[in-house]
Amino acid sequence: MSPSPFITWVQETTLAGIPLWSLLIAVTAAVVAYAVILVALRVLTGRAKAWSAQSHSSVATAAVDVLEGTSRTLMLVVALLVGAAMLDLPGRWEARLSQLWFVAVALQMGLWGMRAIGIGARRYVERHSSKGMTQISASATLMSWGLRTLLWSVIFLAVLSNLGVNITAFIASLGVGGIAVALAVQNILGDLFASLAIAVDKPFQVGDFVVVGSVAGTVQMIGLKTTRIRSLQGEEVVMSNTDLLKQTISNYRPMQERRIVFTFGVTYDTPIEKAEAIPGVVRKLIESHEQLRFDRAHFKAFGASSLDYEVVYIVKDPAFGVYMDMQQSINLGLMREFAAMDVQFALPTRTVHVASVPDGMGKPAPARPMPVGGAPVDALEPTQQAVRA
Repeated sequence: MSPSPFITWVQETTLAGIPLWSLLIAVTAAVVAYAVILVALRVLTGRAKAWSAQSHSSVATAAVDVLEGTSRTLMLVVALLVGAAMLDLPGRWEARLSQLWFVAVALQMGLWGMRAIGIGARRYVERHSSKGMTQISASATLMSWGLRTLLWSVIFLAVLSNLGVNITAFIASLGVGGIAVALAVQNILGDLFASLAIAVDKPFQVGDFVVVGSVAGTVQMIGLKTTRIRSLQGEEVVMSNTDLLKQTISNYRPMQERRIVFTFGVTYDTPIEKAEAIPGVVRKLIESHEQLRFDRAHFKAFGASSLDYEVVYIVKDPAFGVYMDMQQSINLGLMREFAAMDVQFALPTRTVHVASVPDGMGKPAPARPMPVGGAPVDALEPTQQAVRA
């Protein structure tokens, strides 16, 4: 049975030296490949959405967002490359097709990486941003820009290397240039990374009361390069983020309670019974306040001019004003109790003992006159008597 005229025409017809039947097979393979890629992408996206809905995992949500960023144009290019692989092409075209495969896959990886970086930067801002922390958005933008630049630089170099270009000298030039730029902006980069450390580690936040060296105040703003603190005196103190993190920072926001230690002294003529009763009096005064918790009260030491007592108690409210109110109440209570007990607070005193000198001791000898020549007068008296004689 002879083939039909259409089949004979297809077998005998060529386009650009390629048989028509081979082109039809390549087109069919490209269509099938595109359909398979599209179905596989939808299945993977659906699985990722189901995983995200069940586990509420941020990784699954990010995977869905990344997969949804797949380029349909690159999918079509990959499908055409699959179809082109079915053709009987010269050797140089096969090499070009393999290079196009690499370029298409690299570009798609770059698009996925761009989307992942954008998602990461957005979530970073959402997680760490707060009122007054203006460095979050700026640092996230700079970080995103740097990562995207690094990503496309790697992809660009990989494509050039796949195309047969020698990139060794280019990489060396980029390295030298990067070192020069890093040295030129090292202070700015130091403050930038310090602001990132503050945003991620959160040693303090806007609104916290902190003490840094000699500066004590409320954090007003955390910027990309500096942090602004409103001091107790009212002025605004601007500190470099790098210098700020080099110092010990006392943050009073996490404080739940305030431990107070104070001392006082009574005079040495206090009777021992009253001295022994003083810790109990102090304890009674502290326990009469619901906002306080007594820890201890002891007769601590013999001071230079007083019997010294040390008292420790806990203020359940961390507010400084509450502590001062309670301390004032305790001080006034001690004054009342000691007045009732006839106990005196000690004042800095010094006792001077003057010893009496017995008669005849310690008196200075009478002065003896000296002549011009330096000899005692008594030594000259015999000579003078002889002359008078």
